[in-house]
Amino acid sequence: MAGHSKWANIQHRKGRQDAKRGKLWTKIIREITVAARAAGPDPDSNPRLRMAWDKATAANMPKDNIQRAITRGAGGADGDSYEEIRYEGYGVGGAAVIVDCMTDNRMRTVAEVRHAFSKHGGNLGQEGSVAFMFNHCGQFIFAPGTSEEQVMEIGLEAGAEDIQTDDEGVIEVICPPSEYAAVKAAFAAAGLVPEVQAVTMKALNEAELAGDDAEKMQKMLDMLEGLDDVQEVYTTAVFDESA
Repeated sequence: MAGHSKWANIQHRKGRQDAKRGKLWTKIIREITVAARAAGPDPDSNPRLRMAWDKATAANMPKDNIQRAITRGAGGADGDSYEEIRYEGYGVGGAAVIVDCMTDNRMRTVAEVRHAFSKHGGNLGQEGSVAFMFNHCGQFIFAPGTSEEQVMEIGLEAGAEDIQTDDEGVIEVICPPSEYAAVKAAFAAAGLVPEVQAVTMKALNEAELAGDDAEKMQKMLDMLEGLDDVQEVYTTAVFDESA
């Protein structure tokens, strides 16, 4: 894993997400609307809505946009009815991929997702074909230079189950999804600001790609993330620093 840098991969991904901010807002609005429709408009009693709200805030979405999406979702009958679907498959070099979607047309979505896989050398698999390669968890990643002792003390007390620091000084905190809100609040109260914080599907083992393989895999991920119906894309692929 000589070429793999966790920090470089984090910055690379954040940069690509920032470049797609307009489309990201559309996806977050859909998530807010569905969350409000499912469990009500109060983020304090609706954890899923709270996470969507936090995601919107992190993406610099205006509060008016967030509130309109909540109101539309809480209204119930108005607007499209979205179905949540997860697709699983393999990309270049055997890297596993999970694609979470919200759609009002299942046939359209599966056709678009399958096309993105096949166009770039991947294969769409059956349900459960790669999910076992990921851990559903809360994840917090702190930049090099953050106090490991402070992160460990606060994280473990708040409900974290694993804290690791790599050779670059990147600190990763993992917690059960049920403890995510408590751990997040504890870090915020201590003034510790993670570079990444989310409930995610974390790869249990990573597949490092370089050169042409890395380029093909990145194109596949970009195409998937660019689809209107795709909310999140998770992968075991990581890229070396020249990718």
